[in-house]
Amino acid sequence: MATSITATATPPRVREPFPARLPTDYDFFLTYVVAIWLAVIAGFVPEVIQHLRTSAAPYPIGVHVHAVVSVAWLALLTSQTLLIRNNHVSVHRKFGMAGVVLAAAVVVAGFWAALSVESLALGTPKSRPPFLAIELSNIIEFGGLAIAAVIARHQPSAHKRLILLATLSLTPAAFNRAIGKPLLHPLLGNGVWETYVQIFAATGLLVLGIGVYDLWTRRRLHPAWVFGALWIVAGQWTASWLFYNPAWKMLATHLVRMW
Repeated sequence: MATSITATATPPRVREPFPARLPTDYDFFLTYVVAIWLAVIAGFVPEVIQHLRTSAAPYPIGVHVHAVVSVAWLALLTSQTLLIRNNHVSVHRKFGMAGVVLAAAVVVAGFWAALSVESLALGTPKSRPPFLAIELSNIIEFGGLAIAAVIARHQPSAHKRLILLATLSLTPAAFNRAIGKPLLHPLLGNGVWETYVQIFAATGLLVLGIGVYDLWTRRRLHPAWVFGALWIVAGQWTASWLFYNPAWKMLATHLVRMW
C-alpha cells in the first residue's frame, strides 16, 4: 500500500523592523552633539582669539556668514535632540522646515566662505587652491546627507542617523585645527594617506562609532548608516587624492581666479 507524506512548508522568517528608539539612544545622540560642540570650540575658538590679537586682515564676509549659519545649525541640532529626549515630538517636527532652510544656507555659505578665503590668499604664501577639494567635499557630503535626511523624515531611525552623519561631515575643519595640524601633521608629513588621517580620521572614528553602537544595541547596521558612511568615506578619499592631483590644482586655481 502506498504511503503519502505531505510536507508542511515552513513560512519565511520575517525580519523585525529596525527599532526606531531605545532608551540608550537619548544619551548616545546627545553625547555626539556635545562631542561636536567640543570639537568646534577646540578647533576654532583659539584661532579666532589669535586672529583678534594680531593685525591680520579681517575675515571675508563669507566667513562670518558661514560661522553664523554653522553655529545656528548646531544650535538647532542641539534643540532638536533635546526635544526628542524630552518627548516633545510635535514641537520637534514643527522646527523641521527651519532645518531644511538652514541646511540650504549651510551649503551656500560653505561654498561662499571657501572660495572667498582662497581668493583672498591667491598670490600670497598662504595660497592653496587645491585645498578647495577638502573644503568643498565637506559641503557636498553634508548636502547629500541633508537631502537624504529630509526624504527619510518619516522614518525616525534613518532620519536621525542621516542628520547626525551630515553634521559630522562638517567637523573635519574643526578636528584638523584642534589635532590635525598641531599634532598629526608633524608626525605624518605629506601624502594622500597622511592627509586623510590628519584631516578626516577623527571624523571617521565618530562615524564608525555610530555603526558600532547599532551593532551593540540592535545586532545589525542601519541601511541609512551604511549609505551615509560610504558617502562620507568616498568624499574624503576623493578629496585627499585631488589635493595632490595636478589637474585639480589647475582647475581649482581657475575657479578661485573666476571668483
